[in-house]
Amino acid sequence: MMAVSSGGSRDSRDSGGQKMIMDNGKYVRYTPEQVEALERLYHECPKPSSMRRQQLIRECPILSNIEPKQIKVWFQNRRCREKQRKEASRLQAVNRKLTAMNKLLMEENDRLQKQVSQLVYENTFFRQQTQNAATLATTDTSCESVVTSGQHHLTPQQQHQHPPRDASPAGLLSIAEETLTEFLSKATGTAVEWVQMPGMKPGPDSIGIVAISHGCTGVAARACGLVGLDPTRVSRPAVVAEILKDRPSWYRDCRSVEVVNVLPTGSSGTIELLYMQLYAPTTLAPARDFWLLRYTSVLEDGSLVVCERSLNNTQNGPSMPQAPHFVRAEMLPSGYLIRPCEGGGSIIHIVDHMDLEPWSVPEVLRPLYESSTLIAQKTTMAALRHLRQISQEVSQPSVTGWGRRPAALRALSQRLSRGFNEALNGFTDEGWSMLESDGIDDVTVHVNSSPSKMMGVQLSYVNGFPSMSNAVLCAKASMLLQDVPPAILLRFLREHRSEWADSSIDAYSAAAVKAGPCSLPVPRAGNFGGQFLEVIKLENMAHYREDMIMPSDIFLLQLCSGVDENAVGNCAELVFAPIDASFSDDAPIIPSGFRIIPLDSGKDTPSPNRTLDLASALEVGPTGNKASGDSSTQCGSTKSVITIAFQFAFEMHLQENVASMARQYVRGIIASVQRVALALSPSRFGSNAGLRPPPGSPEAHTLARWICQSYRCYLGAELLKCEGNESILKTLWHHSDAVLCCSLKALPVFTFANQAGLDMLETTLVALQDITLEKIFDDSGRKTLCSEFPQIMQQV
Repeated sequence: MMAVSSGGSRDSRDSGGQKMIMDNGKYVRYTPEQVEALERLYHECPKPSSMRRQQLIRECPILSNIEPKQIKVWFQNRRCREKQRKEASRLQAVNRKLTAMNKLLMEENDRLQKQVSQLVYENTFFRQQTQNAATLATTDTSCESVVTSGQHHLTPQQQHQHPPRDASPAGLLSIAEETLTEFLSKATGTAVEWVQMPGMKPGPDSIGIVAISHGCTGVAARACGLVGLDPTRVSRPAVVAEILKDRPSWYRDCRSVEVVNVLPTGSSGTIELLYMQLYAPTTLAPARDFWLLRYTSVLEDGSLVVCERSLNNTQNGPSMPQAPHFVRAEMLPSGYLIRPCEGGGSIIHIVDHMDLEPWSVPEVLRPLYESSTLIAQKTTMAALRHLRQISQEVSQPSVTGWGRRPAALRALSQRLSRGFNEALNGFTDEGWSMLESDGIDDVTVHVNSSPSKMMGVQLSYVNGFPSMSNAVLCAKASMLLQDVPPAILLRFLREHRSEWADSSIDAYSAAAVKAGPCSLPVPRAGNFGGQFLEVIKLENMAHYREDMIMPSDIFLLQLCSGVDENAVGNCAELVFAPIDASFSDDAPIIPSGFRIIPLDSGKDTPSPNRTLDLASALEVGPTGNKASGDSSTQCGSTKSVITIAFQFAFEMHLQENVASMARQYVRGIIASVQRVALALSPSRFGSNAGLRPPPGSPEAHTLARWICQSYRCYLGAELLKCEGNESILKTLWHHSDAVLCCSLKALPVFTFANQAGLDMLETTLVALQDITLEKIFDDSGRKTLCSEFPQIMQQV
């Protein structure tokens, strides 16, 4: 390899391995000792200055016969080789990924061709049967018996009347082998008719190929993707299998997995008997549990298989009685196929197939338990995202600006989710007990005073209550919503806390609370598979009475997920817990929040840009950053269920007062959510509705007037030549000049931009809040901003 420097020099190596530099047509030989010394210096300082190079020659006698210019050329060539090496490594990694993805797509294409052939055969068979039935119908009036012959419809009771399976060790091995065969036929065969997951487009940057079942018993989802292509320890199939077996670490709805028994098999495999519990997603239905067999084995090609199925009808072996307050669900053959890839990494095939017993829930909630899309989002895709996240953490270990590694932040997000689920379900074995109703059954209240719940609670404040608390109360409720996309409603709840928060109860002022980033080093601490963790600072607490012992600053650790309006069937959550500035990883967390689940996940969600801000009142076009305001372009009505749960730490002798306050607080939140949902509902906007700002929310009009008044005051001219609120809003939005508004903080953050401003910044209204003012300036502009902005704030 020959590397040419900027000074016209180049380097090479002779047959003896000595390094040579050619300068003005002359080669300069480097001895191995000189090369070793230069390499050592390069690792200390890859780009030394002229003075530093001269110092190197003085400090290293072995380099005394080399001119400074030659040293400069050597470092230039060394940096060039390092850059080429990194680029070659990156291209090799991309090539391995594309090769594995191509192999995966070819296998998927073969499977689809088999499925097409099977469907063509079945179509021909049924067509022939129909023709035969029609022929017989012309000669025999008893055609009904002919048409219905061979059809056997079993009721659910009849389906469970099969003879019980043998659960002895030999019987369990037989069940395990049968489960393995059925799982592989679903993962790589045509045992289930799979259709592509709506909104999922396979490609090199996608999470994988995701499909949902069509026309099979229960709900099922299938995914295949690439994991850990870099040669790290996560790439080994056994390690990947152990990560997937630890279901509570990545499946947020999984409460526990208990291994009851382990039986080794003769083929280096393992049979495990498991008892698993899942949280209920709402307060309107009971939780689920499973009694499972899990079989781990290695195939002849070196692939590792972990497959599972329920053991609901067995004899002569272990059994697990149904727990109180749980409904026993069934897992049909499911599992993971892990195949090693060339160059490191694994190809993962995942199948989740369950019967969640939808008959046991109210009819309006049955879509939650009959949705393969929801299973794909919450279980199948969550497993792939978790593996990808761990692979990134291992291959690129780093400490975030918050002083925590990504794994620690992920653990915090898991604790938030788990604490919210525990409060929502209120299991008695965790110390929860229900209080009597106050006569209105819309809000349920549970109390937990167990030592394990309160152990180590030393937070300065928990939802505004002092740290002398020795019990926790949870007030929760669920309600149905119509025509409100979950992502849009959740984003509003996150960005407009003052619309639903009560300062007298929630320990902060609704008018002064801002949902923007706080002054901690990292406002958005981490992103984990569609979820992000952030810290919210509650400001302006000075209006509280002086005799109230309140902290100077209150922070919320907040987990937000499901804000992607393009994800079909996605559950949206906003969970938060109060912390203080010295928050530690093992500090107690008492979370509260919202969960919104779509009930008709198969439908597309409406446009995301209908929010209670300036853009919500604008009839914007369909291109660029604009979103259609014509309801005729939207899909049909959407239904969702929102679950609200708020926890309060308190002293036991105040239980009655706190319970009354909590009920009133949650009912106020319910009323606020209903008002917001009505304002956000697309059904309120007709095809010719034009500009119709939501009632009771004049932010759009106020902001437009402020912009025009500020322009007139400081520039002495009119920004808009029109009158009337509607014309002001519309003209401002479509103004040819970019109009940008930012908050008056130490670090200014954009709060609004019209269409020209969004186009200039190449962003959207949703992403605008993540752009700080200093990001749009170069170095000189930032210096000017830092010097002049304090004066501007003093003038304002």
